[in-house]
Amino acid sequence: MFRLFWVIAVAAIIAGATPGSIQAQTMLPGMGANSADAEAAPIPEEMTPDAINAMVARMSDDEVRDFLLQRLDSVAVAEGKKAEMLSGLDRIANLWNALITPTTNAFKKLPVLLSTQVKAYNNFSEAYGGNNGVVKMLSLIALLLAVAFAVEYAVKKWLVRTKNPENTGSSEGLREAVVFLLKRFLREIFGLVVFYIVLRAIGRLVLSPQQIMFAAPFVSYLIWMPRLAGAFSRFLMAPHRADLRLVNVSDHWARFIHRHLIGIVLLGGVTFFLANFNFANGILPGETLIAFWLDSGVYIYIAYVFWFARDGLSEMMRGTDTDNTRFDEIVARAYPYFGIAVAASTWALVSTLAGLGQLEQIYKGAHYTTMFLLLITPVIDSGIRGLVKHLVPPMQGEGPIAEQAYYATKRSYVRTGRVIALGFILSLIARAWDFSLLGLLQDRGGIADNLFSFAMTAIVGYVAYEGVSLWINRRLAAEFTALGMSKEDADNEMGGGGGSRLSTVLPLALVSAQTTIIVIFGLLAIGNLGVDITPLLAGAGIAGLAIGFGAQKLVGDVVSGIFFLVDDAFRTGEYVEIDGTMGAVEKISIRSMQLRHHRGPVHTIPYGEIPKLTNYSRDWVIMKLKFTVPFDTDPNKVKKLFKKIGQEMLQDDLFKEDFLQPFKSQGVFDFDDVGMIVRGKFMAKPGKQFTIRKEIYNKVKAAFAENDIDFARREVRVALPKTEAVGEMSDAEKAALTAGAAAAALQQQEQGPTKAPKGPD
Repeated sequence: MFRLFWVIAVAAIIAGATPGSIQAQTMLPGMGANSADAEAAPIPEEMTPDAINAMVARMSDDEVRDFLLQRLDSVAVAEGKKAEMLSGLDRIANLWNALITPTTNAFKKLPVLLSTQVKAYNNFSEAYGGNNGVVKMLSLIALLLAVAFAVEYAVKKWLVRTKNPENTGSSEGLREAVVFLLKRFLREIFGLVVFYIVLRAIGRLVLSPQQIMFAAPFVSYLIWMPRLAGAFSRFLMAPHRADLRLVNVSDHWARFIHRHLIGIVLLGGVTFFLANFNFANGILPGETLIAFWLDSGVYIYIAYVFWFARDGLSEMMRGTDTDNTRFDEIVARAYPYFGIAVAASTWALVSTLAGLGQLEQIYKGAHYTTMFLLLITPVIDSGIRGLVKHLVPPMQGEGPIAEQAYYATKRSYVRTGRVIALGFILSLIARAWDFSLLGLLQDRGGIADNLFSFAMTAIVGYVAYEGVSLWINRRLAAEFTALGMSKEDADNEMGGGGGSRLSTVLPLALVSAQTTIIVIFGLLAIGNLGVDITPLLAGAGIAGLAIGFGAQKLVGDVVSGIFFLVDDAFRTGEYVEIDGTMGAVEKISIRSMQLRHHRGPVHTIPYGEIPKLTNYSRDWVIMKLKFTVPFDTDPNKVKKLFKKIGQEMLQDDLFKEDFLQPFKSQGVFDFDDVGMIVRGKFMAKPGKQFTIRKEIYNKVKAAFAENDIDFARREVRVALPKTEAVGEMSDAEKAALTAGAAAAALQQQEQGPTKAPKGPD
């Protein structure tokens, strides 16, 4: 009996198995591994009862049990994968059904839409005493509204007359325009508050609680909300005051957007009011779907506005800034289509939530809040660029480097403002959907929570990154306004004076700080996604050890560079010599430095290969000049001329700031076969000595000419016989004498005058 049970079980399992899995089973579990005499028992190709019985007869009970367990596990895994696949498909199918169900039901409810709405009104009329009672209540509400409007109008007129006279002229600037518009906006908000207080106070005295239940949503959705939207639109668009308008848009599009913005809010208010009206009068949400049609009308209305006003909206996003980037232009062109996409996405989200029966957030208007925040995000970006244009500090210094620093600072302000605004908008959206910000940052229970924590961590890290970069770049602009050699230095024999020690270290500090922020916040952001970063840290430690052992030369270069910077051996812009290689320090990194030779070539030298460094630009430079004068020149006269030249140059505005010690004479330095060599010297700031030297040469030449002092020239002397002896010479002797004089004159002409040597001693 027991053997028969195994036969039936094996037959059932084999019958349910796939042909591929049967052919893959060439040896049963336990056979050939535990017994030396056992042979492989292949599964019979023909699944006849006799074949299965013969196969099982050759197997022990343990082997049959192992075989059954193995086949059951395979079937379970296959069924699990199939169920998982079906679960994913079912989830997609459920979302699709939830998306199309409200639309399908809405079309099904169209025949009873009007009759159901009439039923809601009849219930409302019966509750308020028939049509006469409804007319009486509406008349009373209209009277209350008239009184509230009158009080509001009087208060606003009093404020305009006493506190803030109406501006009828053109605005003189952005500040005046913003101040006026802000005062007008606050005055309108104050008027709305007065309107609400008066209406509430009188309404509680005149209306019954039942009438208040109707009047409160009527006033809130159909009057107060559109007026609030109008106040906001007037502040931003100023449809009738182009001189005060804060956005770059024409009068036509400003008025178009202003009108339709109020219309969109009014249609949304009608949607909420009618949904509450029907529910209060016995019509369940599923009984009539008029709210669905009105809500869909809101999205269609938004798409209509963004499509027909796309030129004006792109113009508004583009702004008046002449420094717009390619990204700004792309955003300006895409904004109208972005608005249409947001409207369509919001409709799909609301339809899906309604199809899933999650109506709580829809009743609270979370979808409208989300859509509004997403639609104004590009507008906020345009406003950020406009504010940065007026808030960014003025450019420090002149030249292309100063302009580049100014534009970099401006773009950094814009990027930081964008990221902060994005984080603020995400927080408002999360709050609109009743998400706890603290819970999202701490619990991280689902993928949405993880993504939110990831986004907020990335935003904080980016703000820190931009803040550090902005601070260091501002310090660099103040410390060092020109990286590398200037045009004046490029014309000299050697580079000019270098930057400060801080300007040399700050670029390395910037790279180090940026790298640290990226690594730390990158790991935190990855951890917020639920990824375990412990293996990443361990891998980074192992990689660090591998680099330390395998790249000892690199480590040596880095360590040497650190000590060179600590010793302040060189600074950016200084002219140095390293083992015969000369140039101005143009760039430094963590392992090497770049020298720009005064003829153009760039030399890259690792710190570890610097045996000795000579700095020609540190603190001060002494230059000594040599001049050769005839032997009969008075040295004291030359000394006075040099002193006079030095004093004159100290009074010259072009050179007085470059001198550390004036030009003066050092007396007779040497004699040669031409004349006396006199020398002068001066001390100047590094890089300025060459310009000063040129001017000194010009002044010395002019002073020597005024005082009849010549520069020594090489001479050839020829001894001539006495005059009375010339007559006694023969013709051959006279010809030889003439030839010798001509040769001496020719030699003197070829050699030219003796020139004073140039260059530092």
